[in-house]
Amino acid sequence: MMEAANELSLSARTVEVAHQVLSGRGRGLRGHLAFVGPAVVASVAYVDPGNVATNIQAGARYGYNLLWVVLFANVIAMLFQAMSAKMGIVTGRNLAELCRDHFPRPVVMAMWGASEIAAMATDIAEFIGAALGFSLLFEIPLFVGMVAAGIVVFGILLFEKQGFRQLEIVIGAMIAAIAVSYVLELIIAKVDWSSAAMGAVTPRIEDSSALLLAVGMIGATVMPHAIFLHSGLTQQRVPARTEQEKSKLLRISNREVIVALSVAGLVNVAMVMMAAAAFHPGAADVAEIETAYRTLTPLLGKGAAALFLVSLLASGLSSAAVGTMAGQMIMQGFVGFRIPIWLRRLATMIPSFIVIGLGVKAIDALVWSQVALSVLLPIPMVALLVLARRRDLMGSFVNSKGNQIIATLSALIVLGLNVVLVVQALS
Repeated sequence: MMEAANELSLSARTVEVAHQVLSGRGRGLRGHLAFVGPAVVASVAYVDPGNVATNIQAGARYGYNLLWVVLFANVIAMLFQAMSAKMGIVTGRNLAELCRDHFPRPVVMAMWGASEIAAMATDIAEFIGAALGFSLLFEIPLFVGMVAAGIVVFGILLFEKQGFRQLEIVIGAMIAAIAVSYVLELIIAKVDWSSAAMGAVTPRIEDSSALLLAVGMIGATVMPHAIFLHSGLTQQRVPARTEQEKSKLLRISNREVIVALSVAGLVNVAMVMMAAAAFHPGAADVAEIETAYRTLTPLLGKGAAALFLVSLLASGLSSAAVGTMAGQMIMQGFVGFRIPIWLRRLATMIPSFIVIGLGVKAIDALVWSQVALSVLLPIPMVALLVLARRRDLMGSFVNSKGNQIIATLSALIVLGLNVVLVVQALS
């Protein structure tokens, strides 16, 4: 009990420091750190096992040529995550709740069902990544690895009862583990830095396969559940009491989004660069996570393979926890009444166990989960665009015409590319 009280006091102290900063009485590093958390948690969606799979394929097949796709997708992600965070800060409600309040009931019910599918599809990819990590580490069947992942994820989510701050610290530590792992991978691998720099700033699509892979990379980056989740993470964390405090909180939130998603984007860049350096010269056909792990040992040594495994486990476990959180928020936000937390978590997680229990190959499950997410991505993107332009809802913080045009064009680009991915997958 004493430990739980300490954890709760950590969150309470964080809120107190944040309010001091908003009121002009607090400054310095401690004050800025009080606001770090929501974007960090949301950024996990951008370094999940789906990203690992597509980035490995991109680097192995096309070297550094598709690095620019990672940067392009990351900029779009920043835009929509910032809009989602603003929605929660300004209205004090999350995107699912606002959809329930402002759209016709038949539309809301359809959105709820589709969004639940998106949350389940997300968890399929995340749990498979974590299960693969356990399976490769302990040489156990994939389903057993899935059970182990489920237990650990439930353990991570228990921190949520002790206050938001402890969970943010755990998720942040896992992101740090992923980032450090890939920094070390780049030191071990012999990266062609000049080619990497050219690939990052020179848009180039060599063939139809490269186009489809680029679409897949974007589809694995801009995630429906992350858009829903970010609005909920900011809505009650540090409630702004005045319009001036809202303005200041928004500026701080935008800076956090830029920093957190820049780190996530650099991790994705490092994934592609590692795969390009390790696999492209002589193992360009590497397309699966298991194959990449087993191929790294003879190419770069046991240390590189171990780091890859550490990053995969951290990626799968953290993103599975965050995906489950998003599923909880989506369910409760759309239906409007309380559902037991264990039931909400199970509803999101169980499909992952069914898929693996039926013997579906991990790579196939990953691919189809990404296709499902691509189909369902329009729901939060369009909802966000519609609600963010309503002055009766957003007041003086309504999207400007310029921001609305940029966001709409970005959404159309992403959705158009996702149509290409879905058509190809179905054919």
